[in-house]
Amino acid sequence: MKLNCKQPGLHEELHSWLSRRTTELYLYNEDLFPLAIHSALMERAGSPAPSCVSLKSDGSMFHPIHFREGPFPTDQSCNLTEKCCEVLASALRSNSSHLRELDLSNNDLQDSGVTLLSAGLGDSHCILEILRLSGCRVTEEGCSSLASALRSNPSHLRELDLSYNHPGDSGVKLLSAVLEDPSCKLEKLNVDHCGECRTRPGLQKYSCQLTLDSNTANRRLSLSEGNRKATWGAKLPYADHPERFGRWPQVLCSESLTGRCYWEAEWDGDDARIAVAYKGIGRKGVSDCVLGYNDKSWSLWCDPDSYSVRHNNKQTFIPLVPSGSRRVGVYLDWEAGALSFYRVSSEGLTLLHRVTSSFTEPLCPAFGVYPDTLVSLCMLG
Repeated sequence: MKLNCKQPGLHEELHSWLSRRTTELYLYNEDLFPLAIHSALMERAGSPAPSCVSLKSDGSMFHPIHFREGPFPTDQSCNLTEKCCEVLASALRSNSSHLRELDLSNNDLQDSGVTLLSAGLGDSHCILEILRLSGCRVTEEGCSSLASALRSNPSHLRELDLSYNHPGDSGVKLLSAVLEDPSCKLEKLNVDHCGECRTRPGLQKYSCQLTLDSNTANRRLSLSEGNRKATWGAKLPYADHPERFGRWPQVLCSESLTGRCYWEAEWDGDDARIAVAYKGIGRKGVSDCVLGYNDKSWSLWCDPDSYSVRHNNKQTFIPLVPSGSRRVGVYLDWEAGALSFYRVSSEGLTLLHRVTSSFTEPLCPAFGVYPDTLVSLCMLG
């Protein structure tokens, strides 16, 4: 069954399907991206309701137990409203509910949505065991609602994922007290990667600040603006360094990234490469050094007439022209093996290309800056 997440009466349809005999339920938007409601795992054969539902806004695909990133644009969201949270809370309160796992990750629920959801979580009929709220812009207020719900109904929830939120010290303290309470069944609390920046909307919540590593910069590249801008020009007398790119006008960032990270770069000129690479990419050779020409790098090639993506010397052309904005957003979900490139404009983000791969080591943002071209890192937040 498929439901359009922008159709009138969605919450009534959602409520109906949460209580029906079904094995797969997809929520998608009007652009037909099949987004995230998967009830793939039934508690037992013939169960009258799904035992595992995902409402992630990142287009995740399901595995019987574990959820992974799928090849769908992360900026396309289910846009869950307060009304949808009310419906979910109502389903959790139902004495016919068999829902054991609920994943709402990467929806901008904020504290208001979490408070509504907590009303269902705290009901004695709720038998939910796993709740994932990663990247939902939850702060201390939402943590307080969750802690109160768990004290009211302490017998079922075993795992709570609040990573990539902003619970603050007080929110963590409230939930840690529940974790340590012997009368509560909670045994796993995830508050990794939290901070104030996680309250920003959309992919901005995953923004990271980057700097160009001068020890890797080719001698044709002049770094400026606090090592956030690289410009092609005359050769510079940089000192010899084993990390420096020799033949190719490229530079790596100092930061090695894992987890979920988002950054933006602006380019101008004739030929720019916006990429990620393993630290072990070659420096002095030929094809083993060029961004996108080897198995150690993934690169978006930008010129005035076209975009293309290259990895391991395989090129994919993108049917979009870089007219207007020359700003590019890059989103990395390292653990999920997902790398997305976006065109950034006043109208928002437009997906250019999405890569899926099993990354084996941290990735460094990287740039190729060819004649008459410059690339600069953008300040976010």
